[in-house]
Amino acid sequence: MSTIWEPPDGSHGIEDEAERLVSAEYTDEDLDIDRSLRPRRLEEYLGQTRVKENLGVLLQAAKARGEALDHMLLSGPPGLGKTTLAGVIANELGVQMRVTSGPAIERAGDLAAILTNLDERDVLFIDEIHRLNRVVEEVLYPAMEDYKIDIVIGKGPAARSLRLDLPRFTLIGATTRTGLLTGPLRDRFGMAFRLGYYTAEELAAIVSRSAGILGVRISEDGADEIARRSRGTPRLANRLLKRVRDYAQVRHDGAIDEDIAAEALAFFEVDHVGLDHMDLAILEALVRTFAGRPVGLNTLAAAVGEEPDTLEEVYEPYLLQLGFLTRTPKGRQATSRAYEHLGAVPPSDAEGDRLF
Repeated sequence: MSTIWEPPDGSHGIEDEAERLVSAEYTDEDLDIDRSLRPRRLEEYLGQTRVKENLGVLLQAAKARGEALDHMLLSGPPGLGKTTLAGVIANELGVQMRVTSGPAIERAGDLAAILTNLDERDVLFIDEIHRLNRVVEEVLYPAMEDYKIDIVIGKGPAARSLRLDLPRFTLIGATTRTGLLTGPLRDRFGMAFRLGYYTAEELAAIVSRSAGILGVRISEDGADEIARRSRGTPRLANRLLKRVRDYAQVRHDGAIDEDIAAEALAFFEVDHVGLDHMDLAILEALVRTFAGRPVGLNTLAAAVGEEPDTLEEVYEPYLLQLGFLTRTPKGRQATSRAYEHLGAVPPSDAEGDRLF
């Protein structure tokens, strides 16, 4: 497998290209969370108990042997801490983490730039790895298996081939769409972990920890109230905590209890089960606009003014988890629980194809 590498105009070659593609300040996973809230060690990482137990053993074994950790695939819905967990792994190993994303690696030469700038046992984190270009993905195979890469410098008669040895690194790939990964790429990961939604108790602990870091006074009931409305995701829990902190500072004395948390979240249009404006717009469209009939994804997305992919990846999972929405062969439908939540009367069985 050959990789074509041509330094861009005005650059200094592979080193400059690597700096363009890889950034230690990558924030796509947690744009709205203060970086200081992220745990740095495994014992600080709350939730995902089974994953942590497995990782604890694997990290201890890798450190004892002085070897790079096996390549790892992290999957699960957005906001569950895949980027954060990759950073924890790098910190536990005492190595640097280089971070990029699948869409950012446009050419095979981009990947060569990144790989040739890794140090021994470094962690390379690729977010949205299911969106890798197929040509780039094929170049990644020998790098993962043999720690080697072939590059071709230049074009035409003056082109020359160069084989480079790579340091033994750990690739951590993150994806929200495991089904879009090709079989050959998926098979090259030595470990695969799926992160699940957090319980309200785990989220309350995360909120309390983050409040301590931010210097916010919060009661146990206040942390519980925020946790209940956080859709099972730490990212949203921290985001809501920051909004409630702002509200409590402006409208009250800065301290957060259950009543103030509930008041603030109602002000920011987050209801008692964590549904926001878009969630309610989706349910309203299914219940009232389409009168309970099955609706295709694209039609529903057009009705609420959102992209189909965003609807499917961000909003639907939580509505499905709550039992407010169901997917049928004919399309999406609201369930009886959704009607109850909106205070609407479900249509009679004779009116359509309800499956609830």
